Amino acid sequence: MQSFELNKTDTLRIKQALEDEDENALKVLLEEYHASEIAILFESLSEESREHIINILPADVASEVISEMDAEMHPEKLLEKLHPEKRSEIVEELDYDDATDIISQLPQERQDEILQDLDAEDASHIRNLLTYEEDTAGGRMNTQVIKVNSSLTKKEALDEIIRQSEEMEEFYTINVVDNSNRLKGIVSLKDIIKSRNTVHIRELVNDDFVYVKANTDQEEVAKLLSQYNLSSIPVVDDDMHLLGRITFDDVIDVLEEENTEDILKISGVSEDEELSGNWKEAVRSRLPWLIINLGTAFLASSVIRYFEPTISRLVILSGYMTMIAGMGGNAATQALAVTVRRISLNDLTDNQAYRTVLKEITVGLINGAANGLIVFTFALIYDSNLMLGLVIFFAMTGNLVIAGITGASIPLLLKRVGIDPAIASSIIITTFTDVFGFLILLGLASRLLL
Repeated sequence: MQSFELNKTDTLRIKQALEDEDENALKVLLEEYHASEIAILFESLSEESREHIINILPADVASEVISEMDAEMHPEKLLEKLHPEKRSEIVEELDYDDATDIISQLPQERQDEILQDLDAEDASHIRNLLTYEEDTAGGRMNTQVIKVNSSLTKKEALDEIIRQSEEMEEFYTINVVDNSNRLKGIVSLKDIIKSRNTVHIRELVNDDFVYVKANTDQEEVAKLLSQYNLSSIPVVDDDMHLLGRITFDDVIDVLEEENTEDILKISGVSEDEELSGNWKEAVRSRLPWLIINLGTAFLASSVIRYFEPTISRLVILSGYMTMIAGMGGNAATQALAVTVRRISLNDLTDNQAYRTVLKEITVGLINGAANGLIVFTFALIYDSNLMLGLVIFFAMTGNLVIAGITGASIPLLLKRVGIDPAIASSIIITTFTDVFGFLILLGLASRLLL
């Protein structure tokens, strides 16, 4: 099965069915698409069209469509506009974690209004999840879990699993708890089935298992699931009471969000800017960072002003200045991207951090020398100036070494002092490469060429 890609034909068919106001034809047409595909089609439809389609879809399909919608399409606003009865049907079909994620985006009074219309048990679960921070394990978990008491026999446990599974679409592990709902370990369904009929669950439990606390950061949860190749991971409180679980599909969303956030930060764009937002939101998000960058650019400009007599006598240097600064900026960005990615994947030890910086210095030295040699040859052939070529060679090599040092060390230092390394690193390293690039080139030119 190939992944779904939105095309004009799909969009036109849906829009035509909406214009014809033939609900039966629209229902038949929508049956051709999976819920996740309808969510993608929503990107090209108006809010009125989305609301109309959701209203004619069965509650179970509509709930899946809403849960698959991108956050930037604001599924909470769509849910908010629905008739209370239809809205309640959809919310009750959603997994508790998905329902919480969507409802949490609404104002408090609207949240209360939606929850009041729900079944008491469903409302209680969602209210409980709303108390946790959105980017923590508690905010990501689903409270629907399969759990059995350690004192149960095989037959009793299987009966309990069958009963609990009626309310769940799928599950991966069986959580074993004591009489106080404290998590004692996990057991696989396969082990239960293969065991003797007289065996008790406490004899099968694996007490060497991975779990997370409710306040654990979502990124740490993603790392644990990836590191131990888990399908799901239980969430507990400080007293080991079982609260819920986080599954691998939740982690995929987390990784996508974190990666997008890091990319935007490295580029000097606020994480609050929506990718599909309008130009006003983009300006509001980016302008402050550009102003900060402009301030740092004055430092590089001051270096040029200081060496103005040198530039006025050696105008040819102006062409090489932009080349050296640009190469330094690109090299620093490469080192920065690799280092930030390493930090996001693992908390580096002091030895690993040292080796990371040393590696980037080595890479900068080799790449700088290689590029410097090319520019040296260019200057020798076209400018017929050996000393100019040497000055540019040393300036290029030195600036790429500086790029490697700053690109690796700045994010590590920021991480050490508790600042997100993706936020300010790009501005700092650009300042370093520009200032030192100009300083090395113009300084050497002043000494060796005048």
